[in-house]
Amino acid sequence: MTSPGVDDAVSELRPVTERRLHPVTPLRRAWAPVAVLIGWAVHDPDQAQRQLTRLTTTTLLLALAVLVPAAALYGFLTWWFTHFAVTETDLRIRTGLVFRRTAHIRLERIQAIDVTQPLLARVAGVAKLKLDVIGTDKKDELAFLGEEEARALRAELLARAAGFAPETAHEVGEAPSQRLLRVPPGVLAVSLLLTGATWGTLAAAIVVPTVLWLATESVWTVLATAVPLFGAAGASSVGRFVTEYDWTVGESPDGLRLDHGLLDRAHETVPPGRVQTVRIVEPLLWRRRGWVRVELDVAGSSNSVLLPVAPREVAESVVARVLPGVRVPPHASLSRPPRRAGRCVPLWWRGYGLAVTDAVFAARTGLFRRSLALVPHAKVQSVRLSQGPWERVWGVADVHVDTGANKTVTARLRGAEEAAQLLRGQAERSRTGRKVARPDRWMA
Repeated sequence: MTSPGVDDAVSELRPVTERRLHPVTPLRRAWAPVAVLIGWAVHDPDQAQRQLTRLTTTTLLLALAVLVPAAALYGFLTWWFTHFAVTETDLRIRTGLVFRRTAHIRLERIQAIDVTQPLLARVAGVAKLKLDVIGTDKKDELAFLGEEEARALRAELLARAAGFAPETAHEVGEAPSQRLLRVPPGVLAVSLLLTGATWGTLAAAIVVPTVLWLATESVWTVLATAVPLFGAAGASSVGRFVTEYDWTVGESPDGLRLDHGLLDRAHETVPPGRVQTVRIVEPLLWRRRGWVRVELDVAGSSNSVLLPVAPREVAESVVARVLPGVRVPPHASLSRPPRRAGRCVPLWWRGYGLAVTDAVFAARTGLFRRSLALVPHAKVQSVRLSQGPWERVWGVADVHVDTGANKTVTARLRGAEEAAQLLRGQAERSRTGRKVARPDRWMA
């Protein structure tokens, strides 16, 4: 029987087949030199305009004759010098035209692989792989691969990460997925219209520039204010609609599958066992319809939305699949802070609530836009109690629960004695929860 060190050495001696990205990739990378020029022109438009007025037609044609081939050559060379290979232990990505960079991504540290297709990529039949790796903030990516090749490579990497032998990983294929729900576009559109932030940003985009025009009569001042505000209003309404269009949730052995996007399609996976916090958000204008939004904190991952909008009963059933054994506490079971907490935070203290069950630490905040955060006890990394001078006067304190996603959930303005008991009890519940927690492995 060979030792792990001998196995690693033997695997290193085996031939590794390197592959290149899809031939359409140079067209994407050729835009880099052009983007640099555009960035310079946007950064200093006056200087750019002066330089352009000095150029003759002949000079412009010569510049284009040099720039276009140079950009094409740059795109080709960056594609030519980019390789990737899958070994028995890691995924290797070798890049660099002048300065070489080789990334060794350990397969057992891969926790999510997303397949994304921007609009032009969908037309060209290619896709991009984005890898969430434990311990890294930035996603490594392979852009672009053929659509079928991207899905096959994703399935192989997930099978390897789940512990399947390299010889059988190709045969495993992509895990089957069963659709749980789909958000109708009409429901998504109505939910955005009933979101106060959308109308608040739009009102600010209309009122603020108008006031500035009456005060300064400066077109540049109005434009400098109006463009970002209208951009923010568009991002919170049209942008969200385009991103969350046709939102579909499916269940598979490797986690929940999320497919969405009108122009750019994204195929994401919520990693099993890596969800640190689930938030059920309930805007004021959604309550009459019984709608909620479900958000996530996943360790080392950028996945942040599980459901853009859904009936509360449906959302709770999906949450139960993300956090097995967890039941969302009803509103009636959430205890409010003592009335003296109103001396510290008038009115808004009524929106705070807390419930601690055998499975989760649940804290609610918000009066008009309620947000209920659920933290499984096994995901709690530390517990803290804080008490400011004014809180000490009224005998209240905050209990903070820190998770593995570098996020904090706070139970606000609890009685001082209750907060001390929460601190001691939560530390014990977290230790017990980690002992019985399911492994953070693919398909485990």
